[in-house]
Amino acid sequence: MTSEELDRQFEDAVERINSFTEPFPADFLLRLYAYYKKASNNYSRPSGNKPIINAFKTNALFQVQNVSQEEAKKIYIELVNNYFLYRK
Repeated sequence: MTSEELDRQFEDAVERINSFTEPFPADFLLRLYAYYKKASNNYSRPSGNKPIINAFKTNALFQVQNVSQEEAKKIYIELVNNYFLYRK
């Protein structure tokens, strides 16, 4: 897969998540958050009103620190595809 194809699939997966209106499980959202941030090279600190949520986000980012940007995109796409494949 070329980098352009990977980028397109990643953008499609992001759009799929953003357009879904039902709530997602919290652990799934944290994984998506971490891989999205890594895939998009966004290293800004988590921001939000609740310190505990920011702590969970920081922990999720810490867990993907050794993942490459390309691998993060692939994992994000896989997470999204599997979620919609297996959700009930």
